[in-house]
Amino acid sequence: MPKMSALEASFCRSAPWGLVARRMVPWATQGFPVTGNVLEIGGGSGAMAEAIARANPRVRLTTTDADPVMVEAARDRLAGFPLAQARQADATRLPFEDESFDTVLSFLMLHHVIEWERAVAEAARVLRSGGAFVGYDLLASPMASLVHRADRSPHRLIEPEAFGPVLDHAGLGPLALRLSFGGRVLRFIAHKPGNAQDASGNDITSRRSR
Repeated sequence: MPKMSALEASFCRSAPWGLVARRMVPWATQGFPVTGNVLEIGGGSGAMAEAIARANPRVRLTTTDADPVMVEAARDRLAGFPLAQARQADATRLPFEDESFDTVLSFLMLHHVIEWERAVAEAARVLRSGGAFVGYDLLASPMASLVHRADRSPHRLIEPEAFGPVLDHAGLGPLALRLSFGGRVLRFIAHKPGNAQDASGNDITSRRSR
């Protein structure tokens, strides 16, 4: 999995992004209840993870990134949250057992994974039955291509019509696919069929289907 560009890495570690992340989480998750064991893939410096841990102190949260520098930054951010941790991991080869998490989160990172379909498949693999894959990402557009070429960051932007079939192939059913910013951004909630309980033994399927 490629590392982000130096410009993106600098912004990801900045204080302004940490402040923005707190406001972004409700929009990015579309109000989806983040509970139980939660995995964030490609979490960068942990700004979104910190916002989630702050708002949901009982959630057992693992944020991952392929870049060890980002992982160290995330560990620093999450030091005050005993149920949160940061680990180095490639989103296309996650070091977790099948059906380990109630929710997998992905915030603006899939387009940086050249084989982003494999990352979606891995998210589905580690989800428990009844779990959800939640997040948002950039769709292919001339503006997005221009920006990423300018900062020389590795990327493969997602074509609008491609995401649904990839979810289906991974065994995930879309609950909510919403276009934002003039069709340039996709917010998604995808469900892994089946009944499930979270790590506390609570039935989570009915709650998520409301």
